[in-house]
Amino acid sequence: MSDKQFHTWEEAVKWLTTQAEQQELVRACYYDIPLKLAAERYWNSEEWQAIKEFFPHNTGVALDLGAGNGIASYALAKEGWKVKALEPDPSELVGVGAIRQLAEENHLPVEVVQEFGEKLPFEERTFDLVFARQVLHHAQDLQQLCKEIYRVLKPGGVLIAVREHVISHKHDLPKFLDSHPLHKLYGGENAYQLKEYLGAMKLSGLLVDKVIGSFDSVINYAPLTEESLKSELQKKFNLIPAGNIASNLFLSTGAFKPFLHLLSKIDHRSGRLFSFICYKPED
Repeated sequence: MSDKQFHTWEEAVKWLTTQAEQQELVRACYYDIPLKLAAERYWNSEEWQAIKEFFPHNTGVALDLGAGNGIASYALAKEGWKVKALEPDPSELVGVGAIRQLAEENHLPVEVVQEFGEKLPFEERTFDLVFARQVLHHAQDLQQLCKEIYRVLKPGGVLIAVREHVISHKHDLPKFLDSHPLHKLYGGENAYQLKEYLGAMKLSGLLVDKVIGSFDSVINYAPLTEESLKSELQKKFNLIPAGNIASNLFLSTGAFKPFLHLLSKIDHRSGRLFSFICYKPED
């Protein structure tokens, strides 16, 4: 991006953390300091609790792909996984240095590897779980990344890829990038069409078990919780005629989740978030 403000992501995040009016965004991205508290907050978040439902039954070896500052590596280790955290950025704030320090200070079984996902430095059939949070949409070669994930998964192993930006059409990408609150700082954001994600996964050999739409789970609409999302929807209903009737109909306990699923179906925002649960077939 030609008008980006910073040369590195570390510079961008360091600046962001100093801006009083951006602290809500900083917390939402888990960039707040100290990192231990941010990681602990992520581990206890509704997002993480929902993600855990898709874990294999038994813990084993997990790859945290594109691990960033290590919040997911921390959470995986706390759940009993032996973790390899792969991250290309060497940063002490948002990359390899941050993960390594977080793991060492908390005595966690996390091995940190600096590399890109398109060339994973691991043997075939190494991992029971590959976890990727906000990673696939950053791929320079999505097909190659999925091929590598398939290669390093054990037969029966699980890929959990969460919070991936989706666009409906290629021409939606500039609109999404212009609206992204962080892209203007450093660049690097991207989005793919849903068919591109699914096509890359299927061509790699992965079996797609679940496609989770934008409002189907707190995994995608976090940092909102189910209750805060309901509150936001109530405010919108209050602005329309007969909104009280609609809110009673759609926001009641039994109707709320089907209503959210409907919202996912009609949501065409550029950059909306999807998540995917995939498996490597058994031999």
